[in-house]
Amino acid sequence: MSQFSLFDDRLEPAEPGQPAAPPPAPAPLPVTSDERIELSPTEKRELLEALGQRAAGCERCALSRTRTHVVFGEGNPAAPLVLVGEGPGENEDATGRPFVGRAGKLLDEVLARNGMTRSHVYICNILKCRAAEMQNGRYLNRPPAAEEISSCQPWLEEQLGIIRPLVVLCVGGPSANTIIHKNFRISSERGRWFTNSPYAGWTMAVFHPAYILRLQGPAYQAALDTLIEDIGRARQKVVELRRQLKEEQASPPRSLFD
Repeated sequence: MSQFSLFDDRLEPAEPGQPAAPPPAPAPLPVTSDERIELSPTEKRELLEALGQRAAGCERCALSRTRTHVVFGEGNPAAPLVLVGEGPGENEDATGRPFVGRAGKLLDEVLARNGMTRSHVYICNILKCRAAEMQNGRYLNRPPAAEEISSCQPWLEEQLGIIRPLVVLCVGGPSANTIIHKNFRISSERGRWFTNSPYAGWTMAVFHPAYILRLQGPAYQAALDTLIEDIGRARQKVVELRRQLKEEQASPPRSLFD
């Protein structure tokens, strides 16, 4: 069977452990009557590149004085599925790429278990600069301050406004606290679908790979299996939403006198 799109409703998921197929050229997402004209993948890429260049010189908060790189985001600019973490750590700050190091490697493995690579999705963070403080002669990660998140939020809003994903996955509780609702509890609300976020029609929170790496034995495997399953559910949700949009577009317009 030819692969029209990784998220097409005719496509079966790849077998666990098998390498993902090369991503096809992304097609524009369907447009409903109450939305603006959809940008082409090329237009989205160009807009994201221009936005990333602007963000690279951002000085809206004090993190600009301690960062090495602005970690803007990477992946498919036309992706219907976006993963959003809290912020870059040491490895991300050094490379300018989101989710690298051990946590990033685990995320790549989980994506592959669902037949995906980074080229199929888009990955970014709430915070574009590393939140860190000097201790014993070196910078160590710290939780971002509320004003730092607030200062950075317009970048995320513009970013997702260009991509316009169908589904956003919040990787970890802090991300969900910004995207889904305040005081989010990852322990009890992980895996639930929410439809009240301004960032996407459907949002869900999943375990952060860094959290899973801190676990051992059966707890590690259980959390890893949960993350694999949740990302698989997100992919299937995109398939369902695209099918619904296709059906809506194929339906003839209703008469005012029906």
